[in-house]
Amino acid sequence: MVPKNVLGELLIPCSKIPKTGFFRNGYCDTCPEDVGKHTVCIEATDDFLEFSKLNGNDLSTPIPEYEFPGVKDGERWCLCAMRWVEAYQANKAPKIVLESTHESMLELVPLEILVEFAANDF
Repeated sequence: MVPKNVLGELLIPCSKIPKTGFFRNGYCDTCPEDVGKHTVCIEATDDFLEFSKLNGNDLSTPIPEYEFPGVKDGERWCLCAMRWVEAYQANKAPKIVLESTHESMLELVPLEILVEFAANDF
């Protein structure tokens, strides 16, 4: 099955540098083994990265042994769906790239809210 985005179109890559996604192929695609559901393509901000770090998911510190350079302000990253929801509830949610966000995100958040956080002029 070809993965689709929240707009009902083909899912497009989120980021290849840094490598992102559950499969580390640049796509915010998912599978049953992806317990965290890495399905939301975000544009990271320092504010969000600090929020995530304070809540147990440090995305900004490099981990060389896993070839993880750390996410920086302005970079795109496939985020766990529930982390985005937590950030949204705390008024810390980063912008979303709708074309690169997996359609399964619609099970948690209505499209109208996702569009409010669109990284591009949608």
